[in-house]
Amino acid sequence: MTPDDPIELQLRGPGGERVDLWRTLISHGFHDLAPMAIDEAARSLELTLRIPRGVPRRVRIAPGNRGAAHVEILGGARTSTATRDAIARGAARVLRLDQDLSAFYALAAADPGLAWVTAGAGRMLRSPTVWEDVVKTLCTTNCSWSLTTTMVNALVRELGEPAAGFADDPLANAFPTPRAMAGRDERFYREVVRSGYRAPYFVRLAELVASGEVDLEVLANTSRLDLPDGEVEALLRSLPGIGPYAAANVMMTLGRSSRLILDSWSRPAYVRAAGRRKLPSDAQIERRFRRYGEDAGLAFWLFVTEHWVS
Repeated sequence: MTPDDPIELQLRGPGGERVDLWRTLISHGFHDLAPMAIDEAARSLELTLRIPRGVPRRVRIAPGNRGAAHVEILGGARTSTATRDAIARGAARVLRLDQDLSAFYALAAADPGLAWVTAGAGRMLRSPTVWEDVVKTLCTTNCSWSLTTTMVNALVRELGEPAAGFADDPLANAFPTPRAMAGRDERFYREVVRSGYRAPYFVRLAELVASGEVDLEVLANTSRLDLPDGEVEALLRSLPGIGPYAAANVMMTLGRSSRLILDSWSRPAYVRAAGRRKLPSDAQIERRFRRYGEDAGLAFWLFVTEHWVS
């Protein structure tokens, strides 16, 4: 790849399965949280990627030619081949193009409620780092979506590093690093970020990761054989502020979807999607998706979000 070549990512999984770009981009609500920004009309997503030994770059992922995703580098700054390679890898990571869903599709094809997913749904959009997904998930606990947005905007605006060519747009900053967040005290998180009870959790979580005591990024690259889901869940739940719901949410962004995300939104959504009149127990919901084994949580999530595209 040369600096003048367009960045095109083929929308095929490792098993040859099709990847539906739009379904991936809107797979969960983090596409609405800075520094990500969804464009529903253009069916594209903007986000900011950190570059090794370089300034963060703003990019746009949009439909390309012949079953590909087109990755456009924004901001007007000169781009080296190494930077373009890093951006291509970062965009592929965000889209989870390394995830093999062929076995999941084989099960879903025989399920009338989920056969539609085999056209390319099922990849969960993820942030450029596990750290970002963990912090954003903590910002969703026990609060409205508007407060979640307020907290994430403040973190990005106040602590993020500006992207090349976007100095005047603080919500285009790269998501703050653990070191940057560890450098602020509880008062900052309470008064500026408006994080409430989460303030000490942000401080402690950032200190754990910045010091190297906890390595979150290893979770993105370790297989289930080397690190089973139970151990990943235990690690996540040992983190400040991360309970069962938050752990399941982070695990889904890791491609570890054995746990169902059951909360005040998803339970009623299941009732509507299943055409039921009253809410079944969590055990009954889990039984419906037990056939999917390690992908039971993914099957549940897709079942309750089928209507998102239409």
